[in-house]
Amino acid sequence: MEFNKMRALLNFCFLCALVLVPSVLAFSQTTDSSIVKTSAPVPAPSPAKEDRYRIGFQDTLEIQVFRHADLTQRVNVNTNGTINLFRLNEPILAVCKTESELANDVAAAYQKDYLKNPEVKVLAVEQRSRAFAVIGAVERPAQYMISRKVRLLELLAQAGGPSKEAGTRVLVARTGSTSNCQSNEEAASGEAMYVAYALKDIIEGKQNVVMRPGDIVSVLKADIIYVYGNVNEQGQIEIKEPLTLTQALASAKGLKAASDKSKIRVFRQKAGTMDREEFVYDLNKINKRQVQDPFLEPNDVVAVSTDATKEIFQNIGRSLTNGIPGLLYRVP
Repeated sequence: MEFNKMRALLNFCFLCALVLVPSVLAFSQTTDSSIVKTSAPVPAPSPAKEDRYRIGFQDTLEIQVFRHADLTQRVNVNTNGTINLFRLNEPILAVCKTESELANDVAAAYQKDYLKNPEVKVLAVEQRSRAFAVIGAVERPAQYMISRKVRLLELLAQAGGPSKEAGTRVLVARTGSTSNCQSNEEAASGEAMYVAYALKDIIEGKQNVVMRPGDIVSVLKADIIYVYGNVNEQGQIEIKEPLTLTQALASAKGLKAASDKSKIRVFRQKAGTMDREEFVYDLNKINKRQVQDPFLEPNDVVAVSTDATKEIFQNIGRSLTNGIPGLLYRVP
C-alpha cells in the first residue's frame, strides 16, 4: 500500500516537471531576446575637430544649393574673410569655418530671406590658405600648397630632399596659420616662433612633427670650419656631421713635415662677440688616446704651427741634399 502511494507521488512530480520546464525555457529565451533588442549600437567615432579643414583667405569655394541650380556658384574668399552670394544682401563670414559649418550658415541665410528649408553643400575646391614654404639647401625650394595634414619629412620630400650643401640642422619658422584661425597668444601677437631640429632625427622619424599652415622650413647649409698653417691642403671644411680635430686634419690631407704636433691651436668665437678663445691640443697625446679627441664647432679655426727645431734640421737636410750633386760635379 505504501509502495503504491510513493509511486503515485513520483508520477505526479514527473508530470509537474514536464509542464514547468518548457515555461522556464520560454521565459529565458524571451528575456535574452529582449536584451538583444534593447542593446544600442556603438556609434562610429567622428573625425577629430582639429583634423577638419578650415576655410582660409584666398580659398575658392563651390556653393551647391539643391534644386536651385541658379544659386550654385563658385566664389573666392574675400580679403576680409567673407563671401558674397546670389540673392543675399549681406556677405557671409567664411574664414576659419569648416565646410559643413559654412553650409549651415548659407542655408540659414537663404531660408531667412529667400528659400524654404534649403539644402546647401560647400566644397573648398582650391585650398590656397594651406601654404608651406621650404627654402635653403633643398633641391626644389618653393612654396607648396597642401590641403591635408602633412608632416615635416613629407614636406622635405616634396621639395626634393636636402641638397649636397645641406648641413645637419633644419629651422622651422612658425609664423601662425595663414588663415588666422589660431587663437593662441603667438598667433595674436604675430611674432614668429623658431624651432631647430636635427636633420638626422627628422629622417629617422624622431622629430617628424606635424606642420601648420604658414610654416617656413629652412634647411641650413653645412657649417664651416677652417684649417690653415702647416697642412697639405689649407681651406674650409664643411661639417655635415660631428667632426673631431683629427678628422679635420685628415680632411686637410694631413700635416706637413716639421709640424708641431704638441701645439695644435683651435680658435673659437665667443658667443655674442667677435672675440675668439684659444684652445691648445697635443696631437701626440690624442693619437695615443691619452686625451680625448675634441669635437669642433661651427666657425672654428684650426692652426697648425711649425716646430722651429724640426724646421732647422729639415732645412739643413735640404741644403745638403741640394749641394751633393754640385760637389760630385767638381770632383776631378
